[in-house]
Amino acid sequence: MSSTVSTDTRAEVTLDTETVDTIAILEAQAETHTRPSRAKLSWTQEEDGEWIANYGGYFGGSIDKRDDRYVASDTFGLVVGDFGSLEQAQAKLADQLHVMLPSVIRPVE
Repeated sequence: MSSTVSTDTRAEVTLDTETVDTIAILEAQAETHTRPSRAKLSWTQEEDGEWIANYGGYFGGSIDKRDDRYVASDTFGLVVGDFGSLEQAQAKLADQLHVMLPSVIRPVE
């Protein structure tokens, strides 16, 4: 069996049943492919006591060590919080970025 598909007013394409089935399978797989729940987050230490977040290719904020505390600021420079460890500050900023910038989510490489 074959199907004829008109792509515009000038051309027609005839597809066999196997090709139509293959296209349907590929479309179904594409629809079920889920995006990652979060964008890729990476950290760069700019200087001693300062870390910069890269969230999905964008500036995500920073963490500054002040005495024995870590102060996290978001992409807009607003303070997210004051934490006892770098890991706590990074985790909180990551959570904040996920809420603030949901449209940044891209496939994780």
